[in-house]
Amino acid sequence: MTVSHLDRVCEIEQQCFVHPWSRESIEAELNNENSLFLVACENDRVIGYIGMNFVIDEGYIYNVAVGEKYRHNGVATALINELVVYAKKNNFCFLTLEVRQSNENARSLYSKFGFIKAGLRKDYYSLPKEDAVIMTKYF
Repeated sequence: MTVSHLDRVCEIEQQCFVHPWSRESIEAELNNENSLFLVACENDRVIGYIGMNFVIDEGYIYNVAVGEKYRHNGVATALINELVVYAKKNNFCFLTLEVRQSNENARSLYSKFGFIKAGLRKDYYSLPKEDAVIMTKYF
């Protein structure tokens, strides 16, 4: 991901999340040497992205987001796959993330990549208030 992708990534953030990241926050992480952001593009237009932070051999996924009209076409699958490949190549011990307990589609997708339920964060989300399932893939 480059700075040229930021406007479209911010649009996708707005579509996908109740509390979207600000452009400034995304740009700061883009410039963080311990963060990695990947984008999926169709005809040079960003249609989805994934971002993570890593500490030594641990990966913490921030967000996986796909524009509304591009969902259910394998975009999120491709993005997660690329992050898993990156983690394996860089000898990570694990990748982890939080997901809304009610988000069965996302939980099912992560499970296909070997992510398992590692815990629960009570009332992690707001609007609506909801628990987060911590899902982790160990290598």
